[in-house]
Amino acid sequence: MSIFLLEHYSWLKALHVISIIAWMAGLLYLPRLFVYHSDVVHGSGMDKTFQVMERRLLRFIMNPAMIAAWVFGGLMIAANPALFDSGWLHVKLTCVILLSVLHMVFAKWRKNFATGRNNRSAKFYKIWNEAPTLLMVIIVVMAIVKPF
Repeated sequence: MSIFLLEHYSWLKALHVISIIAWMAGLLYLPRLFVYHSDVVHGSGMDKTFQVMERRLLRFIMNPAMIAAWVFGGLMIAANPALFDSGWLHVKLTCVILLSVLHMVFAKWRKNFATGRNNRSAKFYKIWNEAPTLLMVIIVVMAIVKPF
């Protein structure tokens, strides 16, 4: 199996990067939707529009992209288990786990909006909108620069 994976490593890497781009797009856009949604009255037409946008973004883009990123990244590690000897990979994986937790937190916040239980301000979501960016910067530096 690892020979097959090594022979197709470039494809795994390409699919991994494509998945990450789609996942990050959602992680950067969903909290921005929350910023605007937080100023809307629950049950209004705009509320229903934001709920549809948020649900579709999460279910049809973010969730499949996150799963694909984990699968293709895992296959890359399975093809080359020696990567685990590198400190940069441990930092990267820690940040990817944090990104996954953040994804789940965003999903919970989406449900709060859907049920009319959001009690947070636009400013709160603006601050959290920066968290995926910070984690992405660390992940990219670890994967490209490999500082240790």
